[in-house]
This record gives sequence, structure tokens and C-alpha cells, in this order.
Amino acid sequence: MAIPEFIREIREKIGNDPLWLPGVRGVVLDDENRVLLCQRADNGRWTLITGMLEPGEHPAPGLLREIFEETAVVAETERILAVGVIGPVTYPNGDVCDFLDIAFKCRYVSGEARVNDDESIAVGWFALDELPEISAGHRETIRLALEPGSAVAYQRD
Repeated sequence: MAIPEFIREIREKIGNDPLWLPGVRGVVLDDENRVLLCQRADNGRWTLITGMLEPGEHPAPGLLREIFEETAVVAETERILAVGVIGPVTYPNGDVCDFLDIAFKCRYVSGEARVNDDESIAVGWFALDELPEISAGHRETIRLALEPGSAVAYQRD
């Protein structure tokens, strides 16, 4: 996966020191309530669609950009599900990041789900009772998306 140019420029100045970055993730549901997942190229794990916002980018449009870039699916955001922090994450090259994570419930609009960039090795729609192994945090985000009218979940620790 390519490191965004703005991150590369920051890293030239701060080295591997901790970096605070805005991240987004989406529970994209189709009309059959199947969830859109991708299998990451870097570690082979199945995940919700996630991404980093670019400087000045608003969270909802940034997530929709990430969904399309990674899966060729056009979606729309419906509501914020959760706000929390992920990290610190230490990458193999020694870079350390913490992510402000904003999770959204999204609805499929159009497009054929497929691998659309180099960040994933597989993309697919999964019925709720047929999900592959995913992290507990992503399972919880899916649960929040399925609760009608639930309040935004704020991570407290």
C-alpha cells in the first residue's frame, strides 16, 4: 500500500514519532442487509471498509471516496455510529500512529463490488450469519449499524 504523500512529507520531519491521524470506517449494507467487506493486502484480514482522511477532507465524503476507491461501490452515509481511538499502531518500518476513528452506517447505491485498488486482495458482500473472521471492534460496529436509532457510541477509555 502506498503511503499518502502528505504522510511521507510529515514523516520526513518527525521520523517514526507518534502521528495523530483521522480515520473513517463504514458498515455498508445492501438491500438484503449484507455487509461489504474487504480482505486487506497487507495482513490478509477481512475488515469493514476503512481509510484515512486527506488534509481538509470531511469525514462522510472521505469515507465514500474510500469505499469507491477500494471496492468500486457507490454508497451514501446514513448516520454516525461511533467515535473512538485506535492505537497506538506500530508499523513494520517503525512508524507509530494513533487514529481518531469515526464509524458510519452506509447504504449501497450502485456498482459491482470488486477489488478496485492495491489495498485489498478480495472484496465481497456477506450475510450477517456468514461473516468471515473479523475483529471484535468491527463486529461491534456492525451491531451498532443494525440497531435502529441507536445513539452514537463514544469510546471513553
